[in-house]
Amino acid sequence: MGQWDRFLVPYKQAVDELKVKFKGMRGQYETDSTNSPIEFVTGRVKPLASIYDKSLEKGIPFEPSEKLARHMQDIAGLRMMCQFVGDIQTVVELLRQRNDLRIIEEKDYISREKKSGYRSYHVIVEYPVQTIRGEKKIVVEIQIRTLAMNFWASIEHSLNYKYKGAFPEEIQLRLQRAAEAAFQLDEEMSQIRDEIQEAQAYFNEYKESPGSRFSADREGGRGER
Repeated sequence: MGQWDRFLVPYKQAVDELKVKFKGMRGQYETDSTNSPIEFVTGRVKPLASIYDKSLEKGIPFEPSEKLARHMQDIAGLRMMCQFVGDIQTVVELLRQRNDLRIIEEKDYISREKKSGYRSYHVIVEYPVQTIRGEKKIVVEIQIRTLAMNFWASIEHSLNYKYKGAFPEEIQLRLQRAAEAAFQLDEEMSQIRDEIQEAQAYFNEYKESPGSRFSADREGGRGER
């Protein structure tokens, strides 16, 4: 195993453990027949190519080190998706109440979106993993956003690779308009939240009923992304 593999193993462990825990939170809401603020959870360890690019950007030597771990807070990353904007603050409160991680920093890009139009809520946490060499505290970035915000961010991320951050003015304007349109969609959906959740509850009850074509065994549900 090379130096980078050894360096990144605890990050992968942190991502895997937190994914299980956060999906477990969603499962608890389902057990209680309560609408979950968590739609689904994804996670990843930053690829080496992305670590290299960011180390250049930050002026940090591209080598496994405590300095790199300290200055690069998104090597381990999770995304928690929500249906509604109001669910985001609920998820943040759930994280604040946990005693198995420590919140280092919060960044609210929803009420104060970035100039590009980017919206998301970031929570930087310190999470302890148990290794064969003892406990190691890993910094993890958790992004909490709606599905509409995530769609926009995914498109912007792809375009960013093409244009290296220097978007043509027309593309930049269209991205900003699209970001506002996505947020307006979230706002409209929030206005009919009760009707949406009632319809979803009805559908879930129907698909689990005997004889329904949806009632075959399904492991994981929406939480297994």
